[in-house]
Amino acid sequence: MRRSVQGLVTALVLCAAGLGPAGAATAVHDGAAVPLPLERLFDNRAVSDDARPGEADFDGSGASLSAQALAAAGWTPGRTLTVQGARLTWPRSVPGTPDNVRADGQQVAVHGLGDALAFLVAGTAGTGTGGTGGTGTVVHTDGSRTVYRLTAPDWRTGPLATKAVALPRLNTPGGPVAARARLYVVTVPLPLGREVASVGLPRSPGLHVFALSVRASTSGWTGSWARSTSGRPAVGPWTDRTLRLVVHTSAGGPRVRLRFANTFAPAPVRIDAATVAVRARGAAARRAPVPLAFGGASGVEIPAGAEAVSDPLALTVPADTDLLVSFHLPGTVTAAPTHRLAVQRSYLSGAGDHTGEVSAAAFTGTLSSWPLLTGVDVGGGPGSVVALGDSVTDGTGSTAGANRRWPDVLAARLLRQGDVPRYGVLNHGVSGNQVATDRYPGDGVSTVQSGVSALHRLDRDVFAQTSVRTVVVLEGVNDLLGGAGAPRVTDGLAEIAARARARGLRVLVATVLPCAGWRTCTAAVDTERERVNSWIRTAGVFDAVLDFDAAVRDPSRPSRMLPRYDGGDHLHPGDRGLAALAESVDLRLL
Repeated sequence: MRRSVQGLVTALVLCAAGLGPAGAATAVHDGAAVPLPLERLFDNRAVSDDARPGEADFDGSGASLSAQALAAAGWTPGRTLTVQGARLTWPRSVPGTPDNVRADGQQVAVHGLGDALAFLVAGTAGTGTGGTGGTGTVVHTDGSRTVYRLTAPDWRTGPLATKAVALPRLNTPGGPVAARARLYVVTVPLPLGREVASVGLPRSPGLHVFALSVRASTSGWTGSWARSTSGRPAVGPWTDRTLRLVVHTSAGGPRVRLRFANTFAPAPVRIDAATVAVRARGAAARRAPVPLAFGGASGVEIPAGAEAVSDPLALTVPADTDLLVSFHLPGTVTAAPTHRLAVQRSYLSGAGDHTGEVSAAAFTGTLSSWPLLTGVDVGGGPGSVVALGDSVTDGTGSTAGANRRWPDVLAARLLRQGDVPRYGVLNHGVSGNQVATDRYPGDGVSTVQSGVSALHRLDRDVFAQTSVRTVVVLEGVNDLLGGAGAPRVTDGLAEIAARARARGLRVLVATVLPCAGWRTCTAAVDTERERVNSWIRTAGVFDAVLDFDAAVRDPSRPSRMLPRYDGGDHLHPGDRGLAALAESVDLRLL
């Protein structure tokens, strides 16, 4: 009896101190759990010092994340990282102390108004690529509640294609092990206009939450230019070099900000100066380039897998105009996240910071890709349309430097009319991309730069884009040419539609273009293409269908493009064919 009374007294003391079973922080008011900051709920030790690996046990078997490997990736205690447009703070905990919570219905104090909840997570339930998850509840400031589902991929077997960061080793009681440890940022949509007061985590103890935030809405900005990271190829190496990239705006506005991304990288990259200017000709600016700032500083270090967004800059950016984005890399860069197919000449300097120079004299080298830079946003405007696609969207077959990709022509059409909003158009085509298969695995130095699958890049390249309103999907031919059957493509397209609609986006899909005459476009491939197109036209899972096939096919030989639209290889339209695609779009559908 004495021991039972002592146990009751101990339990009461723990509750009074805000501590529950096993020291987990809780608070109770009028019989209900009171939301607490996430760090007060931490009940698991995931990170250990390499010298003391036994001080942490992330997965129940004694394995843990290496503090030194995290630091080498730029993930240091208390550092705020931007991933998929969300700001998340890596726990301030020192190695060997609690740094994450095992999701078990805890109520987390989270406040904000935005379009999504962002979770920094990993699973330890050993469920392979499927992940560990469950449903939770969001409580809004108006008293309403919404239910969400969260799934965390496994920290050792989850897909590298969607990870935020991968570490080269992990710690075990017996010492370090050379194995990829993964951390993920997963977002779930929020109802528009309803502020978050707190978040109830799922009941799934194998799901570990390191950080949680509300991703702020990007209202007040319009995406004007963007490109996907298609891989991380070897470059240079570049040491103390300035890159001057040429990009072409769609929408214009009175302010500008730029987005850089260190996607797929294992280590930070440093930009110590960056500028933007309207282009005159070649690498020359019309007038002095204007310096950018990052949190008030002239430069920024971007951790592995993270992004950096420059501070808003009061600079009038014209629509339908070439900009020069210059940035200096002070260290040595041997591989860089890159969009391979620019169809545009950009420039590389000799040694030194030449970001502020008007003249082209220092820029003696050229580039045919866009490293690190992923977006240009302008102030105001109605929002953006994202074109998610493969090489036809990316611009293969179009004239270099002429901005004749079909999204460019669509953007020009929007600017010339007044019946619908003049949306920005963001080109997220990746040459060689597939709907359901990763051509680049999402980790390591790229030998193939055709990107992770459309399904795996959907969160980053569509949902996290600035003020996106509509997505236009043109994908599937590469899956078919690679041997996939129609059901694999249509299942993937249906998933894209469902996930995009859950985010409140309008979803348009385009039929797959004819390809007969291309070396691997056999009659069997064309049969599968026709099956895909028939499904697209009749499935009813999209807000609208754009019949790009009908816009360019030869009526007398429907498996081929009309010769006047063919870019020469029978797979990619040329300038006239790309214009025909854009001209076939009923702008009211956007």
